[in-house]
Order: sequence, then C-alpha cells, then structure tokens
Amino acid sequence: MGQDGICELASKPAARLCGIVIFSLMAASACGRSLRVGAAEAGTSTSTAATTDTDIGMTTDSGVLTGTESSNRSDSGAGPDSGVRDTEVADQGGGVPDGGVAADGAGARTGTSVLTQISAGGMSTCGLRADGIATCWGDNSYGESSPASGTFIQISAGGIHACGLRADGTVACWGQNADGESTPPGGRFTQISAGGNFTCGLRTDGTATCWGNDEVGQSTAPAGTFIQISAGQEHVCGLVADGSVTCWGDSGWGESSPSAGTFTQISAGGVHTCGLRADGSATCWGDNSAGQATAPTGAFTQISAGWNHTCGLRADGNVTCWGDNADGESTPPAGRLTQISAGEAHTCGLRADGSAACWGYNGYEEATPPAGTFTQVSAGGNHTCGLRGDGSTTCWGANDRGQSTAPAGTFTQVSAGQFHTCGLRPDGSAVCWGDDREGQATPAAGAFTQVSAGQYHTCGLRADGGAACWGFNYAGASTPPAGTFTQTSAGGFHTCELQTDGSVVCQGDDRYGQVTPPAGTFTQVSAGYWHTCGLHADGSVTCWGANFSGEAVPPPGTFSRISAGWEHTCGLQADGSATCWGLNVFGEAIPPAGIFTQISAGSHHTCGLRTDGSVACWGNLVMPEP
Repeated sequence: MGQDGICELASKPAARLCGIVIFSLMAASACGRSLRVGAAEAGTSTSTAATTDTDIGMTTDSGVLTGTESSNRSDSGAGPDSGVRDTEVADQGGGVPDGGVAADGAGARTGTSVLTQISAGGMSTCGLRADGIATCWGDNSYGESSPASGTFIQISAGGIHACGLRADGTVACWGQNADGESTPPGGRFTQISAGGNFTCGLRTDGTATCWGNDEVGQSTAPAGTFIQISAGQEHVCGLVADGSVTCWGDSGWGESSPSAGTFTQISAGGVHTCGLRADGSATCWGDNSAGQATAPTGAFTQISAGWNHTCGLRADGNVTCWGDNADGESTPPAGRLTQISAGEAHTCGLRADGSAACWGYNGYEEATPPAGTFTQVSAGGNHTCGLRGDGSTTCWGANDRGQSTAPAGTFTQVSAGQFHTCGLRPDGSAVCWGDDREGQATPAAGAFTQVSAGQYHTCGLRADGGAACWGFNYAGASTPPAGTFTQTSAGGFHTCELQTDGSVVCQGDDRYGQVTPPAGTFTQVSAGYWHTCGLHADGSVTCWGANFSGEAVPPPGTFSRISAGWEHTCGLQADGSATCWGLNVFGEAIPPAGIFTQISAGSHHTCGLRTDGSVACWGNLVMPEP
C-alpha cells in the first residue's frame, strides 16, 4: 500500500506518530516563526448524501447535494500597525474573508470580499467588514482566527491573539490567553493594539492600559495621555498630543528609545519602531539587522512595522517596503492601496474597492482569503474541494498527488479523500483524481447517486441502492455487503452504509470498534478515521469506535448534520451554528460564529458552507483560490 499507508496500519500510537506528530513538526517549523512573534507560547469529511451530508473518514462524502451544507491603530509588529490613527487599520478578527487579493509565491489573486480594515498578525490576518463583522483567516491553533461575535469599529491582530473594539468602547479578545492577553479589563477604550502576548488600549481620557505578559514591563504603561498607541513584540510606543513619542517595555535593540523630534504616526514592530514626521518622511529606530529600520526617502501617508520588515504607503497609493524579504513580505503587488498592515512575515493591504491584497509567507494560507460561492464543500486530508453553482469544481490546499487538480467539466457532487478526490458527473459516472496507488482513483464503471472518498478507498451508491467500492481493501473495507442502502461513508480503513430501515452496517478495520454500530436507527452516518458517528431522527448523535481525544463523545443538543474527521467531529445544530468536539491541535474543533448549511471535517481542518454560498474553514487552514 506504499509508505504512506504504513502508519495507518500500525497501532494507534504509531498512527499518531506518523500523522499528528508529523503535523506537529510541520507546525513547529512554522512555529519557529510564531515563536519569534511573541507567540512564544505554544500552546474525512462530510459531504452530503441525498438528504444529509455523509462524511467520510478523512474525507468528505456527500450524496446528491442540495447545497447542504480601524483602528487608530497602529498595530504592531506581531500584529501590524497601521497609520491611520483612530481608524488606522484596525486589525480585526472574524471568519474567513470571502475574497480579496492575495499575492504569494504563486502570484496575486483577486477576490470579491469588501473590507474596511485589515490587520496582519503573527500567522493570521483579520479584517473588518463594512457591517462591522470581524473576519480572520490563517492559523487558528489558539482560536486567533475565530473572532468574537458581534460588530466592531476597530480590530488588531497580535502574535496569536486578536482584539476588537466595539462601538460602545468595550473590548473583546480571542485566541491565546496564557498571560491574560485576551482578557481585557472593563471600561471604555478609543483604540486598541495587540502585541506579542499582551494588549494595550487607550482610554477615553487618553491614558494607556495594558494587559497580558509583563516580563519586561510592556504591560506597565506610564502616566500621561496619548493620542495613539502601538504594541510590538515586547515593547509599546505611544504618541503624545505634542507629537513626541514615549516607549516602554523591552529595549534590548533600542526599540523603546525613540528618535528626537515630533511624529504624526508610530508603529511598533518586532524589535524596531517606525514613525512618520509631519512632512511624511519616515524615521525608524531599534534593530536594523535586516535593514528594517533604514527607511527610504520620500513621503508616506501611513507606515506599518512588521517583525523584520517595514512597509509604507505613498500618497499615490503605491507601497514601498524595506527589510527582510525572505518570504516576499517586502515585495508588494502592483496597484494602489488605501491601507497597509505588516505582520510577522507577510503583509496585507486594502484596495480602493475594499478587496484585500496580501503578500509574503503563506504557510497557513493566511495570505489567501477565499473568494466566490459554492454549493457544496468537502474537506479531505490536507486539501479541500468545493462545487460551484455552475457545476465546476475548485480545489485548494495540498496538491502533491494531484488531488487538488480537478478535471474540467461539471459535477453534481464532490468528495475529498486523504490524497485523492472523486466527483460525480451529471450522468452519474464517477471521476477521480490524485493518488491512485491502491486503485482508489480508478472508479467502478456505471452510474452512481453518491460517492464517498476515504483514506485509500472510495465507495459509491448505485441508483438501485446497491454499494460499490474500489481501492485498498484492508480488512474488507472495500467489500460492501449486499443490500439496499440510502448512504455510504468511507473512512480511514472502514466503511459504513445506512440501510433503508435506518440501521447501519459497517465493514473493515474494527480494532477500536468503529465498524460495530449500536442498535437503533439513524438518518445519516459519517465514518471518520478511527471512529464513526450517526445522526438519529430526533437530532441526537451517537458515536462509536476510538475516542482518543473525545471525538466519539458528542455534546448534547439537536443536530441536522454531522461529519467525522481524523480525531474530531463536527455537526450543525438545528439553528445552523457549528459545534465540534475532539482533537483541537490546529483549531479544527473551534468553528467560527455564523450560520452554515453544510459542514465537512477533514484531517486537521474543517470547512463549512455559509448561507450566502461562501466557504469558511478553520484549523490547519487551506483556503480556496478565487
């Protein structure tokens, strides 16, 4: 079955070693960046069947789908600052923006979503929509891309947390809270700025208040009043009404020792700080190891200091960046912007039409806001596929086996497996692409009404209710029993079918009891990697099989859909809100607020389809390209 299958056939500990630990190592390598940012804390899918989504182990199966499924802010290094004080660009949180322009190594991408503010943090980015709703994308390991509900007037993304300012002056924060950085004090504020692992805000009387880590005095604000504040990695700078600057916190590189003279805006980065003079010229101080404190000549209207780079916005809307450019963070795309925000190793800006443009490091897809609308979404191993209204399929994420290279033509359903994807054509024929080492991408002939892609096998439901499977047949997972079924769901190394009388039958690997369903009737079944869940007619959920991380212990409540992933499970409540339980290493079990019509749990990420057709994903994020 190939090297990739060795882990899956080994014992659970080995599976975790080959699966989760590898993911952890990948995260650690990216964490190397995060740790620099003040994020120094560490801290199968479902598709839909004829009536309910049928998730599939690592993949998403679905049946015949019906569509189910500014801050004053000069944020700071770890969470970019923006120049427009008061509404500078507030960094802000929320779901995943529907569109925007993202430029990364692959070039610029353009989307359709409209934002009024944008803020680039450590490994995530947040934006503020015109209606005040916060939307975030990128790493969500600590919930930093799952903003609080409600509306905001400013937002600020820090290292691995973010905060938003409400119209009534109160503050709400989300994400990492190891040092209390996401627990704002009571009272009213006029501006907020999220730093590495702390946050600062300006009160209505102009005094500064900070909360969170205070190891180097960064959360001990001096007396006096300010008109703007900017929190960096471990230092803070405030702009006084007379134009002078006062800084506090760490100053190992001189980042808290401002240059003489007056300024109109300031921005605290990793271990350097920059400010704009009245004539628009930029002056920077602190670490200059990458040239981030050597500002070019000319006038700017806004400045934003990131970790090891800085960007400035010219009067004509063009952007100039200087400093580190290892990930392209200092190479802005062509075109005019109205606001910029420099993060750790990526930068984002807003265009005049409200669309977002991002460039630089994109390991967590934080620089790729999703765009467009879909009628179905299916989360697989490290990729996701969605079905457009015109029947075309768009996939994003990992493509090392070709699993994200969908063929041309129209489909009526799509299901993403671990390393392959399958879809149904209008005539019912199945087409698969991606890894085919076990024959999982070589579908059986004939017409199907539903298809479900698992780890190394795929199953389909015929018009007469019979099931057919192809691919790896470990423990008989690809040998369905005779009978008539209404849904099939392929998981890790097992498959389950829903019979016409509502009972469930399963076949394949049963080392954890995942193919031994309880008695009773169900309306939907979803096979995860080592566990299975079923939905009862009354909306309750029952799960069986492995329960290493709580994935088989559903919360009480009434659900309309369920989807079992690797070691987590998600469901849609009767009101359309999403609830997840189980493993949460990458934030895959922390869904954003809002109403969804479909949900699909993959290996370490989850995606949901909103009522407007946009897609929101969380966890080890990979977002759709426009």
